[in-house]
Amino acid sequence: MVEARCMKCKKQVEVKNPVDTTIRDGKVNAVKGVCPNCGTKVFRIVGKK
Repeated sequence: MVEARCMKCKKQVEVKNPVDTTIRDGKVNAVKGVCPNCGTKVFRIVGKK
């Protein structure tokens, strides 16, 4: 599973409902999802294509 930092909980959490996405004109992969503890949106840049 992918982990991301939750700004509300202030700790690393496993991303709930992860969705792969791209940013910067499709050059960088990222993952969006939700924090399982508080429900805040979390985001993690995975790397370049």
